[in-house]
Amino acid sequence: MLLAIDVGNTNTVLGLFDGEPLTASWRIKTDGRTTADELVLTYRGLLEGQSKVTGIAMCSTVPAVLSEMRLMLDRYYSGIPTIIIEPGIKTGVPILTDNPKEVGADRIVNTLAAHHLFGGPCIVVDFGTSTNLDVVSAKGEFLGGALAPGIEISLDALAQRAAQLRKVELVRPRSPIGKNTVEALQSGALYGFAGQVDGLVDRIREELDELTAVVATGGLAPIVVPESRTITHHEPDLTLIGLRLVFEKNQ
Repeated sequence: MLLAIDVGNTNTVLGLFDGEPLTASWRIKTDGRTTADELVLTYRGLLEGQSKVTGIAMCSTVPAVLSEMRLMLDRYYSGIPTIIIEPGIKTGVPILTDNPKEVGADRIVNTLAAHHLFGGPCIVVDFGTSTNLDVVSAKGEFLGGALAPGIEISLDALAQRAAQLRKVELVRPRSPIGKNTVEALQSGALYGFAGQVDGLVDRIREELDELTAVVATGGLAPIVVPESRTITHHEPDLTLIGLRLVFEKNQ
């Protein structure tokens, strides 16, 4: 069984693969203060009752957590083949940007998975701490993209800077015309971010000869996908699938 670990700024997602099928997955909060010993206790608790882990593939956008993850893997999983997505690891994804080392490991993994599943050119829209739009060429190359503040970050900032506004639940309001402060905030967040994605996709589309798919992923994707006119597919496990593909390429 392959354990895939995607360490994001807000959440960490774990998935267990039996060959190609994903048999189980978990989402836990990411805490940069968590030690290697605390991490292994959490992971062992989640994996209890599952088949034995025979391989591990991981990517991280949080340096502090990555350091503790390395320590955990060395201390508790030293006999298991492990791949950490970083420079020098074969991904099969050419990175056609000014500075390839700046590109987050999760964006590279998403590129690989999207091209594997949908071909290209395509766009990956990752709704996480930030909203990332990553452009994949017909050959599976990472061409670049756009980064915007995430939905929750934007709402947190608004609540902190505006005395009479507060955080609200991210659900669809009765109408785009909010009849109270809560509905007005929900309308601005939901329809505003859907419109942001649609606008960026339209502009990116003008730079490409064709577009085979616009693939949404990330924890907040289910909220926005129904309101977007440009998103064509929703794949919540895109990063985990990409980690599996990289692991297979390096065996």
